[in-house]
Amino acid sequence: MKFVDEAAIRVQAGRGGNGCLSFRRERAAPFGGPDGGDGGDGGSVFLEASQAVNTMVDYRYVRQYQAQNGEGGRGANCTGPSGDDLVLKVPVGTTVIDEDTGEILGDLAEDGQRLRVAQGGWHGLGNTRFKSSTNRAPRQTTKGTEGEQRNLRLELKVLADVGLLGLPNAGKSTLIRAVSAARPKVADYPFTTLVPNLGVVRVQAHRSFVMADIPGLIPGASEGAGLGIRFLKHLTRTRLLLHLVDVLPPDEGDPVAAVQDIAAELERFSPTLAGRQRWLVLNKVDLLPPDEREARCKDIVERLQWTGPVYRVAAISGQGTDVLCGDIMTHLETCWEAERSDPELAAHELRLQQAMQAEARERIQALAQARREARKAQREAAGDDDDDDHDVEVEYAPY
Repeated sequence: MKFVDEAAIRVQAGRGGNGCLSFRRERAAPFGGPDGGDGGDGGSVFLEASQAVNTMVDYRYVRQYQAQNGEGGRGANCTGPSGDDLVLKVPVGTTVIDEDTGEILGDLAEDGQRLRVAQGGWHGLGNTRFKSSTNRAPRQTTKGTEGEQRNLRLELKVLADVGLLGLPNAGKSTLIRAVSAARPKVADYPFTTLVPNLGVVRVQAHRSFVMADIPGLIPGASEGAGLGIRFLKHLTRTRLLLHLVDVLPPDEGDPVAAVQDIAAELERFSPTLAGRQRWLVLNKVDLLPPDEREARCKDIVERLQWTGPVYRVAAISGQGTDVLCGDIMTHLETCWEAERSDPELAAHELRLQQAMQAEARERIQALAQARREARKAQREAAGDDDDDDHDVEVEYAPY
């Protein structure tokens, strides 16, 4: 199945049923009076987070959804049936945005959480509602109102506590394979990882966290190089970033330059995300001769002027991963406990995540607009007068 993390859909709530104009016509009751019933309410449209869904691919093929209309009222004071609500299943971690206003309608971060995105129309009133001592034969009714309609953008951001950053082939997928049951593809060529992968890291019984591996970044990713920055938004929910660097790159590159390049791309993408706490993980230390290992790692840290935590691991053999995962678990538990005891701290964390997501959305939209303008300029240079914007979004699928 293709991994699709964005979709644009149109939802239409049901229309309310009209009120009925009716009078009793019985032989034994020649002056029976009005008996027109009310109409039924229109169905509303809800989005519901479900762990059974992990991609937006279905919403790429069907983009319009409508709830059922309410039926009109009937005689004998019968109310028309209400329309059924429409419930659309989306992956856990979906952010719902009104495309016309840019308003964030909700964030479905828990399984089973529901959000009403379009209110059904209200029912019309039958003529029975208007009878009075001075108006015994009312011929007045009201019509049901139209249901809401909205253009929505659904954005999926995976729910993870820890995110992995680094160049292609830095060993991110190997690390997540070593510490969890996740089995992303690993190979000796760049861009092996084409979609985000999640792994549950169990440190002890009842102590675990979720780690996210995203496709590797390269210099120029913020301008669309490589796989670009479209997957960076999945790190906006994480509490901690692990920056993996290959201490002995196969192309004989400089590990320090690799870290600095990724940090620069992160800053251009989202300054708030760039300010998130990052731990440096020096990977593939088993490739270094034992007598050079200490000096090599120390040189990298000193040239980076790194002041945060530093870990040395060999992900392929699991060397050093137990200590790394144990420290991550302790750090996360400290953060969670602090937020439980301090509501203001929890609110601050929520504001940070919202700021990161807003910056990510703005950057991705700006890049998409730049691409559209570049394609339009190319068509004009080639003499094509067609002004239509034919955008093609690439969807990456695991092999």
